[in-house]
Amino acid sequence: MNYTVNRIVALWIILLATQSKLSAQVSLVGQLRTRTELRNGVGNLVPNGSPAAFFTSQRTRLTFGYKWDRIQFQTAIQDIRVWGQDAATINNADGNRLMVHEAWADITLINSADTTMNFKPIQNLSLKIGRQEMIYDDARLIGNLDWLQQGRRFDAAILKGQHKGWALDLGVGFNQNTDAFGVVGDYYTAANAPASALSTNNVTLAVPAGFLPTAGKGGAPVLLTPLSTNGQNQQFKSFQMVYLARTFRGPSSGQTKFSALFFKDDFQKYRIDSLGNAAQGYVYGRRYDVAGTNSRMTYGAMLTGLLGGPSSRIGKIQWQAFAYGQSGKDRDGLSIRKAYHYGANVMIQKGPLSFGPGYELLSGNNATTIQAGETSRFDPLYGTPHKFRGNMDYFYAGTGSPTGGLKDAFLKFRYTGNRLTTGLDVHYFSLAAPTYNKLPDAPAGALIDSKLGIEYDFIATYALNKFTTAEFGYSLMKGTNSLEYAKQGTMDQKRKTGTWAYLMINIRPDFFAIKK
Repeated sequence: MNYTVNRIVALWIILLATQSKLSAQVSLVGQLRTRTELRNGVGNLVPNGSPAAFFTSQRTRLTFGYKWDRIQFQTAIQDIRVWGQDAATINNADGNRLMVHEAWADITLINSADTTMNFKPIQNLSLKIGRQEMIYDDARLIGNLDWLQQGRRFDAAILKGQHKGWALDLGVGFNQNTDAFGVVGDYYTAANAPASALSTNNVTLAVPAGFLPTAGKGGAPVLLTPLSTNGQNQQFKSFQMVYLARTFRGPSSGQTKFSALFFKDDFQKYRIDSLGNAAQGYVYGRRYDVAGTNSRMTYGAMLTGLLGGPSSRIGKIQWQAFAYGQSGKDRDGLSIRKAYHYGANVMIQKGPLSFGPGYELLSGNNATTIQAGETSRFDPLYGTPHKFRGNMDYFYAGTGSPTGGLKDAFLKFRYTGNRLTTGLDVHYFSLAAPTYNKLPDAPAGALIDSKLGIEYDFIATYALNKFTTAEFGYSLMKGTNSLEYAKQGTMDQKRKTGTWAYLMINIRPDFFAIKK
């Protein structure tokens, strides 16, 4: 596999060298990003007396871009691994983690500046099709999740139009597991199932196609983490999207951007089933062979603005406000009732210093009023939770989130120099809705305290050269019993203080850059 990739890269370089005198725009950018981490409570509070985890992960990515006349093409190949995850000498059975991260083309359909095009009802229209990153607004709901070494991408087609300052994107995607012969229907299994699963009696059972082992009944083992749409293993069957945006220029250097989003994602319906027999034990899971989908709609708008500038007495002020709602049915078929997400923040910058407060709320289930078959939990779709709700990823990441939703009041400080940038964020987390304490020793109807904890995040980034940055981060979570209960269903069994430190080296060479 690596030999084949080397030949492809060599062919690219030869082709690009022979085309250097033509009008095509070509680019070849590499990335080597290593991140060494010391984890002692990332995502969840850890059991008392447990040791910290230490490791280094690496992303290696090569991105090739080509633009000529009415077409733009890009593909990115990446390899993701943890140092030492593979033996120094491996065989073919060990496999690899080489994958295509992006492979798309953007075809210009209408361009008002192109004199060879006679049909010009709008200024610009193009079709972007293939495997691609999708980033909208601040990546709050739809983003490339670049913090994860593997990132996020979508197989989709997006029709993009621009006219007199307005931008309109129409996107669709449809997922299927295979194009194998003899397969009927278009049932979609939400994640890759393992080849086998252990029963309660340590008997290995084959897992058929379309079956996902999950938390079992009667003490059966948890064979896969709970399905989730953000950072875990749940994948939609299809999606349809409408995005509308416009930037309005104000006096001086002020400007305001308005954007609206409608995103509908559909999840394959399933039924609860089991494998095995009485002698072997049972493996419980979800069998995705039920006709139809559960469809969820997310909709709302965002305003972002900029006031003042470097010469202003108050400095530069950046502000943001947003509100979104959800309705329909979630991936498990629960009816979504009054699910919402809103917030606002501001940053005031004067010279190299900036600071500002913010607040956001994601609705959850009110334990005192929620009805069977319903949910009020807002799911922040396919965004970048690491960017917004604390660097330690306790909420709406791969580690799950409280059923009672989340309130996040925060204060951010920044220093931006020529090479050095530092930041300190302080988050106060609490539940958005009442949550019962269902532990055996709790009084009937008792609610847990709403305070979840306070998180402190420090980051320092230094530019070593044009292509290389070094980033150091340290985070501290001062959690509560409510955080332990909301995330893991226990109290007084986990350490309430979590820490995390990392050092990340990011090298992004542009192979066709010309040294001055």
